Amino acid sequence: MFFIKRNLPHWERALRIVMGVAIGAAVYGGLTTGIVTWLALATAATLVLTAFVGFCPACAMVGRRYL
Repeated sequence: MFFIKRNLPHWERALRIVMGVAIGAAVYGGLTTGIVTWLALATAATLVLTAFVGFCPACAMVGRRYL
Protein backbone atom coordinates (compact mmCIF):
# COMPACT_ATOMS: atom_id res chain seq x y z
CA MET A 1 0.00 0.00 0.00
CA PHE A 2 1.11 3.53 -0.78
CA PHE A 3 1.98 5.46 2.38
CA ILE A 4 2.68 9.17 2.71
CA LYS A 5 3.79 10.64 6.03
CA ARG A 6 1.39 13.38 7.04
CA ASN A 7 2.77 16.88 7.38
CA LEU A 8 -0.41 18.80 8.30
CA PRO A 9 -1.70 19.13 11.87
CA HIS A 10 -5.37 18.45 12.56
CA TRP A 11 -6.28 22.11 13.06
CA GLU A 12 -4.81 23.03 9.68
CA ARG A 13 -6.59 20.16 7.96
CA ALA A 14 -9.91 21.41 9.36
CA LEU A 15 -9.08 24.97 8.28
CA ARG A 16 -8.24 23.79 4.75
CA ILE A 17 -11.60 22.00 4.48
CA VAL A 18 -13.47 25.11 5.66
CA MET A 19 -11.56 27.37 3.25
CA GLY A 20 -12.06 24.96 0.34
CA VAL A 21 -15.79 24.77 0.97
CA ALA A 22 -15.98 28.56 1.33
CA ILE A 23 -14.19 29.12 -1.98
CA GLY A 24 -16.41 26.52 -3.65
CA ALA A 25 -19.49 28.24 -2.27
CA ALA A 26 -18.26 31.58 -3.63
CA VAL A 27 -17.88 30.03 -7.07
CA TYR A 28 -21.28 28.34 -6.83
CA GLY A 29 -22.84 31.62 -5.72
CA GLY A 30 -21.56 33.35 -8.83
CA LEU A 31 -19.06 35.66 -7.16
CA THR A 32 -16.38 34.84 -9.74
CA THR A 33 -16.30 35.02 -13.51
CA GLY A 34 -14.04 33.85 -16.31
CA ILE A 35 -10.63 32.39 -15.57
CA VAL A 36 -10.93 33.33 -11.89
CA THR A 37 -13.68 30.73 -11.59
CA TRP A 38 -11.40 27.95 -12.81
CA LEU A 39 -8.52 29.11 -10.61
CA ALA A 40 -10.81 29.26 -7.58
CA LEU A 41 -12.15 25.76 -8.27
CA ALA A 42 -8.61 24.41 -8.63
CA THR A 43 -7.61 26.10 -5.37
CA ALA A 44 -10.65 24.75 -3.53
CA ALA A 45 -10.07 21.23 -4.84
CA THR A 46 -6.40 21.36 -3.85
CA LEU A 47 -7.20 22.58 -0.34
CA VAL A 48 -9.82 19.90 0.27
CA LEU A 49 -7.71 17.11 -1.26
CA THR A 50 -4.61 17.95 0.79
CA ALA A 51 -6.77 18.21 3.91
CA PHE A 52 -8.24 14.74 3.45
CA VAL A 53 -4.91 13.17 2.55
CA GLY A 54 -3.05 15.04 5.29
CA PHE A 55 -0.05 15.69 3.06
CA CYS A 56 0.86 18.92 1.29
CA PRO A 57 3.61 18.65 -1.34
CA ALA A 58 4.39 22.38 -1.15
CA CYS A 59 4.91 22.13 2.61
CA ALA A 60 7.11 19.07 2.12
CA MET A 61 9.29 20.91 -0.40
CA VAL A 62 10.18 23.56 2.18
CA GLY A 63 10.90 20.92 4.82
CA ARG A 64 7.80 21.24 6.97
CA ARG A 65 7.07 18.23 9.15
CA TYR A 66 4.28 17.28 11.50
CA LEU A 67 5.25 15.18 14.48
